[in-house]
Amino acid sequence: MTKYALPHLRVYTRLKPSPIHGVGVFAIRQIPKGTLLFDGDEEIVWIDGKQVADLPPNIRRMYEDFCIIKDARFGCPTSFNSLTMAWYLNDSSSPNVAVDDNYNMWTLRDIEDGEELTIDSSGFSEQPYRQVRVEAGE
Repeated sequence: MTKYALPHLRVYTRLKPSPIHGVGVFAIRQIPKGTLLFDGDEEIVWIDGKQVADLPPNIRRMYEDFCIIKDARFGCPTSFNSLTMAWYLNDSSSPNVAVDDNYNMWTLRDIEDGEELTIDSSGFSEQPYRQVRVEAGE
């Protein structure tokens, strides 16, 4: 018998290839409406956009793809090596997950096993990638 809790407790999701875009977050069991999905204690560091502007393109793209973009700053995990599932939710105009002012994520309705979880990040982040996709005809 181990003194640690089993690592799957309070885990509702896993990463998988997404039909929406790249990698997405999918339910591994039914999730009731109103469930807090992730611990909510993940630290976000805010980086001035000027520090990111001159980075090599592949590194700058990490900031653009994964960070919250607000007021010319990037809200990031403390290290991109520590990305949790919360950073992988894809955008949707009809999301099934809400994000509050503290960036906690809650289910808006019951989620079925195998369903992709999505957010509408336009409420808390600028979305230059959406503009690029629209201009490219995607």
